[in-house]
Amino acid sequence: MTSTAQAPQPGAGTAHPDHLGHVIFIAAAAAMGGFLFGYDSSVINGAVEAIRTRYDIGSAALAQVIAIALIGCAIGAATAGRIADRIGRIRCMQIAAALFTISAVGSALPFALWDLALWRIVGGFAIGMASVIGPAYIAEVAPPAYRGRLGSFQQAAIVVGIAISQLVNWGLLNAAGGDQRGKLMGLEAWQVMLGVMVVPAVLYGLLSFAIPESPRFLLSVGRRERAREILAEVEGEDADLDARVAEIEHAMKSEHTSAFKDLLGGGFFFKPIVWIGIGLSVFQQFVGINVAFYYSSTLWQSVGVDPADSFFYSFTTSIINIVGTVIAMIFVDRVGRKPLAIIGSVGMVVGLALEAWAFSSHLVDGRLPGTQGWVALVAAHVFVLFFALSWGVVVWVMLGEMFPNKIRAAALGVAAAAQWIANWAITASFPSLADWNLSVTYVIYAVFAALSIPFVLKFVKETKGKALEEMG
Repeated sequence: MTSTAQAPQPGAGTAHPDHLGHVIFIAAAAAMGGFLFGYDSSVINGAVEAIRTRYDIGSAALAQVIAIALIGCAIGAATAGRIADRIGRIRCMQIAAALFTISAVGSALPFALWDLALWRIVGGFAIGMASVIGPAYIAEVAPPAYRGRLGSFQQAAIVVGIAISQLVNWGLLNAAGGDQRGKLMGLEAWQVMLGVMVVPAVLYGLLSFAIPESPRFLLSVGRRERAREILAEVEGEDADLDARVAEIEHAMKSEHTSAFKDLLGGGFFFKPIVWIGIGLSVFQQFVGINVAFYYSSTLWQSVGVDPADSFFYSFTTSIINIVGTVIAMIFVDRVGRKPLAIIGSVGMVVGLALEAWAFSSHLVDGRLPGTQGWVALVAAHVFVLFFALSWGVVVWVMLGEMFPNKIRAAALGVAAAAQWIANWAITASFPSLADWNLSVTYVIYAVFAALSIPFVLKFVKETKGKALEEMG
């Protein structure tokens, strides 16, 4: 996509918008793509063991089926900007919703393992598209004074999606008598879990018809009056709309459509700012956060927790995730992006180190000893809390803000693709690593959390309160 909407002149956009409630609705609707990502990330958690036994596969093959959706996510993220520049942000959202709906139906009714994997790739492509379009669209329509908080809706939607999917999985598991392969509506319980994803996918599609196109895209295709109307909706009638339109048009004239070659600097290497965006994406995933959502029920069952109880523990982790995200939304525009990231990294190191210690113990009758069991449970919640109040929100906000206008779309696509690839690497490797040594696996994640601290201190610039034109 071309770069996001420009900030108004100094002092503009800082007053309380006349239609803030409407802007919040628009941002929430756009962030439904994040809800789908969260829902898909966690709903598969309820199907992991059932897929293993249904198709009689080992940990390595199972990991590939679970993680393969993330390859689709990377492709979708890398191509979404170009698609959105050609047909618009809203049409891009609608395509993503349609693909995800098809994927949900196919995943619920697979006739073979490769078939299930194929539908997960399709769904992943849709989620990848939505993961780029959501933050970029919100940045384009949000009044500058509220951009950080509205931008954090993406992560808020992800964590709510995780929590809702775990609650639904828990209910379906109990309805099936605690057996992931128990019968429900003529299907196995895990198939119903995947099929229920149709509901949020359809809702995302319907909401996309209820929100306006980005003013910036409308101006790029010559629809000046419609762009002016939408600016009035989101910034209020008192705003100098002619000045805002002229400002965006002036900025667009000095820009060109960003391409991959624009990201290169110093030969075949990316510009430093692009590497920083990639680094933020990779560190966000290499701390192992998605292990907590893809494999949490399997993890707890492996240390002797009853299947139904393991789903309950997974749900409580999601509640902590939501609490942390709300904290981040409150402070991201007050404290700033960098301080939150550093605080979160320190907390994650503590939580992951405690988990590594707890899982180093030998099982007694298939369970962790009492003290270690409680430490593992509390540490898991501490880790998720500190991730949610920092890196979960900060990275999405910064990726929408940190790049110069002329490369923002292409750079955001590359950074988002790197995030999905890193997510795939962690998700695909965890089952084999856990089989080898679960404690050392958590040590590895703790090391990455620790390394993220000097990375942020040395390379990441604060974007709090800056206009988008100042970035890079």
